[in-house]
Amino acid sequence: MPLKAVLFDMDGVIVDTEPLHRKAYFKMFDDLGIVVPEDLYTTFTGAATKKVCSVLIEKYGLNANINELAAIKRKYFKYFFYHDEDFALLPGVEDLIKNYFENGIKLVLASSASMVTIDMVFEKFKLAKYFIGKISGDDLKESKPNPEIFLLAAEIAQEPKENCVVIEDSTNGILAAHNAGIFCVAYKSEHSLHQHYEKANLLISDFSEITTEKISLYF
Repeated sequence: MPLKAVLFDMDGVIVDTEPLHRKAYFKMFDDLGIVVPEDLYTTFTGAATKKVCSVLIEKYGLNANINELAAIKRKYFKYFFYHDEDFALLPGVEDLIKNYFENGIKLVLASSASMVTIDMVFEKFKLAKYFIGKISGDDLKESKPNPEIFLLAAEIAQEPKENCVVIEDSTNGILAAHNAGIFCVAYKSEHSLHQHYEKANLLISDFSEITTEKISLYF
């Protein structure tokens, strides 16, 4: 069956926001006068901001509520999002998006990020015109590795899952695509450490490996 739709993860595939989150958190730690060791910080990666704030309040006995701390962190994140000179689209992904779009492939964003962050990325890098839909983690009952996000993305594309491809970089995202029964391309980059790719159908390290002409060979 021909390829009709590509379902993109965002963080680690289109952009890498983790360095921005890190800078924002450590500015917040400075404001609070706390020292968070690296081994504790690594447990925060990928966790919701309010969950992290809850842990900090309990561990450090902070006299603040979760929403107050989350607001501080998000203020710094927003600043770095618009002012950090190193923050850019990942290499080659814009060319890949344009290649799919120009070849009539439907594009849907399926990300665990908040819709606020997704909208910021789409606005900053002018991506909205290429995508027919976007799903946030906020829209879901279950999170990856549950297949819900990619089954919903295929519905938005109005294509059978056999005509879809998922592009993911994380263990949980790859498992979600596998559990959905959708062909999964795993993107391995310098940013994606300690991930497991066994359940992916194809492993790449450069987006030029999956242009329309090349990925269509698998369908």
